[in-house]
Amino acid sequence: MTNTTYGVDFINLIVDTQNGIKNLLDKELKFDDTVDSWFFMSTPWPMLSILTVYLLFVLKLGPELMQNREPFKIKYIMMIYNLIQTIYNMYIVSHIFRVPGIASYLYTNACHPVGNDDEFNFLFKVYYEQSWHFFISKLLDLFDTVFFVLRKKQTHVSFLHVYHHVNMVITIWTFLKFIKCHQGVPCGILNATVHSIMYSYYFLSAFGPKMQKYLWWKKYLTRLQIIQFIIGLAYGTSLFIYDCTFPRLFSFYMILDVSLFLYLFLKFYKKTYNTNKKSQ
Repeated sequence: MTNTTYGVDFINLIVDTQNGIKNLLDKELKFDDTVDSWFFMSTPWPMLSILTVYLLFVLKLGPELMQNREPFKIKYIMMIYNLIQTIYNMYIVSHIFRVPGIASYLYTNACHPVGNDDEFNFLFKVYYEQSWHFFISKLLDLFDTVFFVLRKKQTHVSFLHVYHHVNMVITIWTFLKFIKCHQGVPCGILNATVHSIMYSYYFLSAFGPKMQKYLWWKKYLTRLQIIQFIIGLAYGTSLFIYDCTFPRLFSFYMILDVSLFLYLFLKFYKKTYNTNKKSQ
C-alpha cells in the first residue's frame, strides 16, 4: 500500500470523525433564536468574564485587599441579599406551577416528550424563561463568596464552595444554551426550593441570639442538600438507563457531576458535624 493510499485513508477517517461529531451534536443540541437573544445568552463571554473576575477577587485580589483591613460591617446588606434570594428562588418555583397543565405534562412525559414545540409552546416558553431566571440566580449566588472575603471569612472560601458556585453557573448556562429539554425542570425546581430554604435561614440568623433558638434546623440544611444530590443522581441515572429523549452526553455528565457534589458534601458534613460532636 502506497503512502498516497495511507494519506487518503487518514483524510477519510478525519472526515468521517468530523461528520460523526457533527451528526451527534445536531442530534443532541437544540438552538432557539429567542433564547439566544436574551441577556447573557448570545455568547459565553459575559458569563466567563464574570466568573474570571469572581475567581480573581475571591482567591487573590480580595484577600490581599482585606489583609490589613478590618472586616466590613455589611450585616444589613447581607440581610437584604438573603431576602431577595429567598423571594427570587420561591418565584422561580411558584411560577412554573402557575401555568395550567405544566405539572401533569412534566409527570406524564418525564422520559419522552409528546407532541411538538408548537403544541406545547406555552409550556416551553415558561420553562425557558424560568430557566433563564434560574441562571441569573446562580450568578447572584456568587455574592456569597464575595461577602465571605469582605468579612474576612477566608476559611469559608473552600474548594467545595468555589467549585459549587462556578460549576452551577457554567452548567445552567450550557443547559439553557444547548440542551433545552423539559427533563431539567425537576432538578431546577428541587435546587431552587432548597436554596429558598437555605437563604431564608441565613436571613433569619442575621437577627442574632434571640433568633438562634428557633434555628435548630441548621444542620438539616446540609442534609437537605445531600438528599437533593441523591435524588438528582437517581434521576440522571434513570434518564440514561431508560434511554430517555435527553442528550446522553449531558446525562452522563450529570451523573459524574452530581456524584462529585454528593461526595464533597458528604465529606463536608462528616467533617463539620462529627468534629462538632467531638468538641462538645
